[in-house]
Amino acid sequence: MKVVLSGLQWMIFMIAGAIAAPIAIADLYNLTPIETSGLIQSTIITLGIAGFLQGLMGHKLPIHEGPAGLWWSIFTIYASLVGVLYTSNIAALQALCGGMIISGVLFILLSAFKLMDKIARLFTPTITFIYLLLLIFQLSGSFMKGMMGITSSHTMVDGKVLLLSVIVIGITFWLGNSPYALLQQFSIIISILIGWLLFMIGGNMPVISQVDTLFKLPEMLPFGRPRFDSGTITTAFLLTLLLITNAIASIRLMETVMKQKQSMDNRRYLRAGFTSGITQLICGCLGAIGSVPISGAAGYVEQTGMRERISFLIGCSLVICISLLPPIMNVIAGIPAPIGYAVTFVVFVKMVGISLKELKKVIHEERTYMVSGVSLLVGVGLMFIPSSATIQLSPIVIAILNNGLICGSLLAISLEQGLIWKEKHWSKLKQ
Repeated sequence: MKVVLSGLQWMIFMIAGAIAAPIAIADLYNLTPIETSGLIQSTIITLGIAGFLQGLMGHKLPIHEGPAGLWWSIFTIYASLVGVLYTSNIAALQALCGGMIISGVLFILLSAFKLMDKIARLFTPTITFIYLLLLIFQLSGSFMKGMMGITSSHTMVDGKVLLLSVIVIGITFWLGNSPYALLQQFSIIISILIGWLLFMIGGNMPVISQVDTLFKLPEMLPFGRPRFDSGTITTAFLLTLLLITNAIASIRLMETVMKQKQSMDNRRYLRAGFTSGITQLICGCLGAIGSVPISGAAGYVEQTGMRERISFLIGCSLVICISLLPPIMNVIAGIPAPIGYAVTFVVFVKMVGISLKELKKVIHEERTYMVSGVSLLVGVGLMFIPSSATIQLSPIVIAILNNGLICGSLLAISLEQGLIWKEKHWSKLKQ
């Protein structure tokens, strides 16, 4: 029973964190209600399949998958290219599906040539620390807006929503630090249920849409035949390298939380790469938003203390099953967004501690201080640059420059490797 409840908690946490992306994308592309429902279903079922495959035969860690922020950025950029490079919204979506299929093939090829391990070696404690801090900084704005009830249609702070969000945060912290193991382990699901009740009493519940069918399979190629052009191929190639960076960072973080030695499973990154390739192919074929292992899973495990893989696999299985049942899916999708932001806020507070623990593993402190200083200043600084300032650049450059997390992480890797090479070069000259 405990394992099933743990799986249920994983399921709610996964869906609550993933539902916003397909809704936002559907709005950008002016999809009909039926097309929007299809995009939500295909995205959720893909995330469930991806998490299950990774947990079963990929990296074999309890890391849930979510819509990749990078793919979300590319979807947003391509929407602005309709009427410029693409004749319609559907044509742009066809190109994006083609890009995800290309990305899947590239993931598999990089794994086949054993390049995943080489990339993984670049993620030293310094890089993991920088990546995690940038991730927290980048998402903190979204958390605060969500908990204040600020949306694209409601730009003012909602005092009642903020108060309820603060109460949910307090409950989640209290449960997570409870002396009773049961309350600590199920702190997330209990907090969501209490928050749901509070929002219901407060009259801030979203309307749950009605459905006319009890069971529905996702549609293959919902936007038509995928398109492959030179721009999409280039974008997919660079995006795949960045997605690998995200995935490796998430795996490294979970290894830290699970207290596993990073060298104990030498083939973990190769298996994770192959599985990610399969996942991207599925996303392209189902017209879903490309996924990536979510770093927040480390904070979730730290908060709940649930490290069992079986609970995670059950959660992924439940996500797959629920996505096929529109009535239940709509009820879960009706969880007020501020509740999800409030619970995730607590999860990311735990991740601050995880990032600081990485510094304890550092040997060359001066090098770490320099790399961290430069990378954090550039990464955080780019988060304040308005997206309109880069609109004249190519899509992939826009996606990178508008993402302080990726820019800062890539700069950190380049700086650290350059300094390591310089130190080795000078030591050789001295000899």
